[in-house]
Parts: sequence; structure tokens; C-alpha cells
Amino acid sequence: MTAHLDPRRWAVLAILSGSLLLIAMDTTILNVAFPSLVGDLRPSSVQQLWIIDIYALALSGLLVTAGALGDRWGRKRLLLMGFGIFAAASLMAVFATEAWQVIAARALLGVGGAAIMPATLSILRHVFTDARERAFAYAVWATVFGGGMALGPVVGGLLVEQQGWHSAFLINIPVALVVIALGARLIPESRQPRAGRWDWWGVAQSVVGMLALAGGIKQLGKGGPADPLAWALLVLAAVTLTIFVRRQLKLPQPLLQVRLFANRSFTIAAVSIFLGMIALGSALFLVTQWFQYGQGYTPLEAGVRLLPAPLGLMATSMTTPALMHRFSIRYVLGGGLLLMTAGLALPWFLGRSGALGYPEMALALAVIGCGVGIATTAASVTLMASAPAKDVSGAAAVEETCYELGAAMGVAVLGSVATALYRAHLPDLGIDGPADQAVRDSVGEAAHVASGIGGPAGSALLGKVAEAFTAGMTPTFLLAAVLPLAAAVLAWAKIPRDLRPTEHAH
Repeated sequence: MTAHLDPRRWAVLAILSGSLLLIAMDTTILNVAFPSLVGDLRPSSVQQLWIIDIYALALSGLLVTAGALGDRWGRKRLLLMGFGIFAAASLMAVFATEAWQVIAARALLGVGGAAIMPATLSILRHVFTDARERAFAYAVWATVFGGGMALGPVVGGLLVEQQGWHSAFLINIPVALVVIALGARLIPESRQPRAGRWDWWGVAQSVVGMLALAGGIKQLGKGGPADPLAWALLVLAAVTLTIFVRRQLKLPQPLLQVRLFANRSFTIAAVSIFLGMIALGSALFLVTQWFQYGQGYTPLEAGVRLLPAPLGLMATSMTTPALMHRFSIRYVLGGGLLLMTAGLALPWFLGRSGALGYPEMALALAVIGCGVGIATTAASVTLMASAPAKDVSGAAAVEETCYELGAAMGVAVLGSVATALYRAHLPDLGIDGPADQAVRDSVGEAAHVASGIGGPAGSALLGKVAEAFTAGMTPTFLLAAVLPLAAAVLAWAKIPRDLRPTEHAH
């Protein structure tokens, strides 16, 4: 019986979707739980950034290695091992009492996520051999991943309000155990045997290069263009990744088949995902803070008010395969990216014409979600369809690196831009010393100071802080809108006019 007639493929899709939902939610679930965590553990501003970023940075740095390991060891085995790590790291976070313990747990969660994510797309490619069914499976994948990132704050808000920030990690444990039990029975094993020794040099180069790249951009966003550490890390990343690419091109069995990027459609799809996720990651991070600090919503209220984004994303992701059957991919991908651009630009334009409130932000979130749903689904199908079956794990690692590193870069770089603009818009607050420094350090610290002052003076301070944060957020959204616009222009100019990746199976 051929794989595409096996009824287990739909059970496999359900299991992998559940597992992916958990991974995606962990990328953003702390956005809402963060104020409670800061109030409890009082991490420094640097520790706060690491708590948010370390998960995605660790995950993105290890995806290439994990994809190659899955080919060698077996993708099912690596998937289940990853969930074991994920459950253990979640338990570690539940019992954390210091900021560094949360950072360590989030890093270990990233290691587990790196083991899981390349296996999901590789297994889907293995069990769905019909091109149209595979496009639908990828659409479900994109829906679950994007929806999980956007739903993370909703679930986090509900849990935090009822049980505290620890519950944002506790939810991972039973889900991971269920996936391990079901996956062990129902998911078929698949691998792509590789001759020769394991490429330890390639592993070291890819991990060091990706972490240096992520760390350098993060430091550049925090310290500005005059920061020598940022440039040192970026130079290290450039040198290490150049050596990695040149070496992989010479190997008969490379850790990553970098010649995949010679395919124009593959490269444009990867760039579209990366730029889109930078914009989306920054938007979700900033809007969540704006809801809580600027509008005074509770964590649950903030999470619920994000719903227009995941609802729009899920609706358009599931309709995108039908669009790809009817229209060329350049129109579908380019249209989704333009819709995302419009949604990101809306808060700036609406804010200039009057006070920016929730109705205006809800409209922007809905448009962003619809654009992301179309664009990421079309890009995912194009990227995976452009890769030969023997290189599917490498293609999956590239795609998921774009997702995770893009989201982390959005928080690090555009989040830092918004913080700089927030500081620039703060007036004379009439407070001195450490309190003034704390208010200017971050909007979260400012809210804590205002709460400590209390009374009319505290409310007045919070009002000034909220106004400054809004003034910094909306131009950051406009800057983010440039990224999907650039990807749309690239897709329109370079993707072949008649390309339809849902019509052929590899």
C-alpha cells in the first residue's frame, strides 16, 4: 500500500499539529506571563531580554544539526526524544525561583524544540506523497504554527490570571507526554541514511555562526551602531557561516545542502518567511505590552484582544491551498505579503488621524493575521516543494530557522527600536535617581514604579509612560511594514510567472 493511501497519515497530521502547537505557543506565551514573572523574580533588563529571546535563539541555532540528526537516527526517534527534553525543561521552569533558572529552562526548551521541529515537516513529506494533499498538510502546519504563536498570549493570559506565571510552563508537560504516547504507536519511522562520519566541524560552525548572528543583531538593537560587541559578533557570524557554507559545498554528504538556495523559488520563499516573521514577532510583542501597560488590561484581557490576528491567520491559511490551485504562486505569496504590509502600517496612519484605541488595533491585527496566513502558507508549500525528497530535512531546518530566528529578531531589533523611541518621547517626569532610570529602562519597569508610587501621582506617571510607549510603537510598526513589502516586490519580480508548487510531487 502506498503511503498516500495509508489512513494513518491523517492521524499523523493530527499528532504533529498538536506537537507543533505546543512549540509555537512557547515562542510567545511568555509575552503575557512576562509582567507577572518580572514582578515575582525581578530580573534585570538584560535578564528580561534573555528570558524572552533565549528559547528562539537556542532553537534556531540547533535546527540545522537537528535536521541532519533526524536523517541519520530516525525522525520519529528524534521527535520523541525532543518531547522528553521539552517535558523535563518545563518541569525545571515550574520550580524556578531565580531569573537564571528560567533562562536555563527556556534554553533547554529550545534544545527540545530544535529536535522536534525539523521532524514534523520531514515526516509530513514522507507520509503525504500526493502534491495536493501535501499542500493541505503544509497549510495545516502553517495554520497551527502561526496560530500557536498568536494564541500563546491568550492561553498564557488565562493561565497566568488563574494560576500564576509558572502555569505557562506547566501546560507543556501533559501535552508532551500525550504526544510521546500517541506518536510512539502511530508515527512511522523514516530516515535518510548518510554515508561517512558525523560532521562535528559542521555542527560547531553552524551553531556558533547562527548564535553569533542572532546575538550580534540583538546587541546591535540594544547598544546601537556604535556598540563594538555587536560588530564583533556579526563579524564572527559572517566568518563562521562563510566557512560553513564553503565547506558544505565541498562535502559529498553535507550537513546542510546549501545548494538548495540556488533554486530561486526556494530562496525567495525562505526570505519571505524570515522577513514576515521579523515583522509579526515584533508586532505581537509590542501589542501585548501596549495592551497591558498602555491600555491597562489584565493578562487575560490582553490575550483575548489579540484574537483577531490568529483568527484571521487560521481562516486564510486553510483557504490558501485553493488559491494556489487557481493562481500562480507569485500572485498568492505577493498578495499575502502586501496584505500584511497594509495591516502593519494601519496603526501609524490611524494614530495620526486621532487617538489609537482597541477598535483600530483590532482591525490592524485582523489584516495582519490574514496576510500572514496567506503568505506563510504559500511560502511553506513553495519552499518544501522546491526541495528534492533526499534534502527534505535540510529544507525543513531552513524553513523553521527562518520562522524562529525571524520572530526573535523582531523582538530584539524592532523591540529595541520601539524602546529607544519610547525613551525619546518621555517628558520630564519629576522624579529622580533610580526611579527615573527604571522608568526610562523599559515600560515594564515604568509600570512597576508607577504602581509603587500609587495614587494620583502614580496614575499620572503611568499615563505619561503609556503615551510615550504608543508614540514609539506606531512608527516601529510602520518600519516593520517595510519588510513584507520588500519580500512582496522580490516575489513579484523573481518567482516564475507560471509556478504552481501544488501540481507536482517530488
